[in-house]
Amino acid sequence: MLAVVVGVVTRTRDGQLRPVRRHARGPVDGAVRRDPEKETGVAPSAQAGPERGAEIAALGETLGERATLLQFSSAFCAPCRATRTILAGVAKAVPGVRHVEVDAEAHLDLIRALAVRRTPTVLILDADGREVRRASGAPPTRAAVYATLAEIMPASGVNRTDGDSSESSPIA
Repeated sequence: MLAVVVGVVTRTRDGQLRPVRRHARGPVDGAVRRDPEKETGVAPSAQAGPERGAEIAALGETLGERATLLQFSSAFCAPCRATRTILAGVAKAVPGVRHVEVDAEAHLDLIRALAVRRTPTVLILDADGREVRRASGAPPTRAAVYATLAEIMPASGVNRTDGDSSESSPIA
């Protein structure tokens, strides 16, 4: 029974871009929790997580000017190939966005440090290298990637140029 529940939960979360959780420190004894939106003026979903620029530099790569799509893959992973196609297309269509693919098997220390549990895992990083969203287990939808990029990048009249008219881009 437990296996079925875990399987259903895992299946529903596959490929979903989720905000990065920051562990809040503070009273646990029922005290009123802090409201980060009141303190910073930014909704929790728009706040970025830890910076990943050092990890990118350790790979010999550079961050994108506006955002970086960091993908962890393995050699025989079919969903990894689909993810590569989606992310490369988005990076090509949106100026200043870079797609970096990392072989998970060759970088086990980095996999452990970033808590990557399965492939494909995609981290969306902002211009400063802070992790904003994460998806694992299946490719995120192109629309979800565009929506996340629109959320973290200032509007600058970016138009899609990848020729895919089936999904509209919120970046405009």
